[in-house]
Amino acid sequence: MSDSPLPWAWPAPELGEPAWPGPPPAYDPAPGAAYAPAAADPDAANALPAPRRGSRRRAAPEPAEAPARPGPGTGRRGRPAPQDPGTGHWERSAAPDAGPEPLAGTGRRGRPAPPDAGPEPGPGAGYRRRSAAPDAGPEPLAGTGRRGRPAPADAGPEPGPGAGYRRRYGAPDAGPDPLAGTGRRGRPAPPDAGPEPGPGAGRRGRPAPAEGGGGRRRSPGGGAPRSGRRRRAAAPVAARDSWRRIVPQALVVAFLAGGTTAFVAADKSVRLTVDGVPRTVRTFAGDVDALLAAEGLGVGPHDLLAPAREASLDDGDEIVVRYGRPLRLTLDGSRRQVWTTARTIDGALRQLGVRAEGAYLSAPRTAPVPRDGLTLSVRTERSVTFMADGRERTIRTNAATVQEALDQAGVTLHDQDTTSVPPDSFPRDGQTVTVLRITGTREVREELVPYETQRVDDATLFAGTEVVEQAGRPGARRVTYSLRTVNGVREKARRIAEETVREPVTQRVLVGTRTLPASVAGADGLDWAALAQCESGGRPDATDPSGTYGGLYQFDVRTWQALGGSGRPQDAPGQEQTYRAKKLYVQRGATPWPHCGRRLYR
Repeated sequence: MSDSPLPWAWPAPELGEPAWPGPPPAYDPAPGAAYAPAAADPDAANALPAPRRGSRRRAAPEPAEAPARPGPGTGRRGRPAPQDPGTGHWERSAAPDAGPEPLAGTGRRGRPAPPDAGPEPGPGAGYRRRSAAPDAGPEPLAGTGRRGRPAPADAGPEPGPGAGYRRRYGAPDAGPDPLAGTGRRGRPAPPDAGPEPGPGAGRRGRPAPAEGGGGRRRSPGGGAPRSGRRRRAAAPVAARDSWRRIVPQALVVAFLAGGTTAFVAADKSVRLTVDGVPRTVRTFAGDVDALLAAEGLGVGPHDLLAPAREASLDDGDEIVVRYGRPLRLTLDGSRRQVWTTARTIDGALRQLGVRAEGAYLSAPRTAPVPRDGLTLSVRTERSVTFMADGRERTIRTNAATVQEALDQAGVTLHDQDTTSVPPDSFPRDGQTVTVLRITGTREVREELVPYETQRVDDATLFAGTEVVEQAGRPGARRVTYSLRTVNGVREKARRIAEETVREPVTQRVLVGTRTLPASVAGADGLDWAALAQCESGGRPDATDPSGTYGGLYQFDVRTWQALGGSGRPQDAPGQEQTYRAKKLYVQRGATPWPHCGRRLYR
């Protein structure tokens, strides 16, 4: 490493002057001494530092009137600048030579510079130099820092040559210069790469851009600035790459945002009450049926569900489930089984519309109704009217029988007394019951028992003839009757017992089946109908007042039996009587009928 001073300590060349005007001043790297290289021009000591690569800060537009130049001892932004204790000069950060100075009034890339924007940032501002800015007024005084602020006190020696980085404004003194041969951050410098590039040489030995070309100044390494064409060509590619990166990310973000929104929208908090026990449930179900399935709740036909299964769910909704319970109910004597969703007997009675006030219950009203059911007997309060002893009494009762209601009404039954309805029947609401006061006696009576008649066929008798072979005789029995008087009125006697005294005798009758002869010789041509009409009026069972003669032709019993008849003539049929009369006429003529016999000959 040579002892020549660092390139950035040289004053900025004037237009038309070479980049290296003469032999560099001596550099004394005494330990602890601040570095203040001698400048050929006093203004060159306050030259702007080279801009850092990558900085996008542009030169401020030139104001109409430049402000006063900061005095000595002020640095960048008006801060105090460090002062060299040996020379008394105010220290600035030496900017490397950036090539020939662009023409006055030109801006970046040779474009016209804006109006004077004020003083140029002082040395050590920490930004790389851009194209030459127009004259912004007097240079800030030595000892000022960034933006004209006072530079801090002496912070120690400036970084040695080859460090590759300018000292940050306001940073404390880092100590003596690093040893010769060290590079950036104290690392070993590469071997000597040859002579220092001459004036006008650019990066890698290429010609530097001409003066006033508007090219951007490079870092102290002396490289040529990148062309605007290359930057313009790279811009669309970078834009496309940016879109390729941004679009998938935006899609993922949109998808996640949409999914999160749908997730948040589907999540809801509902209040679920099962058999009176409420709880809050967070669910993604869209309707009541899906919620019940998610919670494992089954709802049957006897259960209560509100709202319905197909109802949609929103945040804050309330769902009620009540399970049905079988109730084996005996209500006022009528038995039936019903279903209820009430959890107590009192609630079940209200659901069924049963009036429980004043009613009899087989279980307390506050008793719970289990899921497997309950047997319950209920007798409601009813109004019953009793008529007894000429008075009327109406009571309200929940009695199970009429007899129990009578006792509650204070009515007493004696001996044979009873009621108009069975005493063990259930009293109905609005029913009227009459009390019967009964008095009575018993009476025993003798009664005949009629005999039976038995008819027997007899072939010896002509058809139509009946003969009583055995006469019947009635029997006798003793019967006991009850004679009652109900509320002063005597009722019909009622048989309560009987006893047989004598058995009846059956009567036996012979019935003839023999066929009568068709005619009797010598008597068929006579007028027997006229004779019968004259003797008996044509009646087969006619008898005379004395009872001696009977039948159509008024036979006596002896004559009748002599002619072959049986029994009495008036008991025989008319055809047989005519047959016997003809036989008598053949034997004796018309003599047996002295008064009517002449009618046979008409």
